[in-house]
Amino acid sequence: MHQVRLIKECKSNNKRAQIALYRKYNQGMYNVAMRLLKNPENADDVIQESFLSAFKNIHQFKGEVTFGAWLKRIVVHKCLNSLKKKELDIVSLEETNSYKIDIENSDDWEFDSTLILDTVKTTIDKLPDKYKFVLMLYLIEGYDHEEISEILTISIIASRTRLMRGKNKLRHLLKQKGYGTES
Repeated sequence: MHQVRLIKECKSNNKRAQIALYRKYNQGMYNVAMRLLKNPENADDVIQESFLSAFKNIHQFKGEVTFGAWLKRIVVHKCLNSLKKKELDIVSLEETNSYKIDIENSDDWEFDSTLILDTVKTTIDKLPDKYKFVLMLYLIEGYDHEEISEILTISIIASRTRLMRGKNKLRHLLKQKGYGTES
């Protein structure tokens, strides 16, 4: 209930409520920005822009998702915009009906239990951007394909395809590092 009251007060432009929400979500959103941007200064800038945007547009928050999820989407958008500005363009995947890919059965992969999350994150960073962003949003941030398609302005099919291809590339790179698959 406390958060609902804070959001209501933020909608009335209450600075104390804004500060309270900022303090509650700042570190978590900073961690999201760092995973995508890999630069503390850029992450700080994006976080400031994200909170300013969130408070400016808080009247659009309808409570259909948690405030944290709504804010996280803003942070991810700002991060991707920042990367685009730095000439790290997200490469478009041409979509044609000629693709015959079995995407539905692509989630059946397991890695050696000694594999740690940091190794996966480091390896994901080595992938081309079009795969890296989808993998980060899906595997690390927990977005589904519909959300990823909205964030990256790609189709749901492109999101699924990039995830499958990204997983294959990730699996290959991890196997080269000595982490074999069990499946």
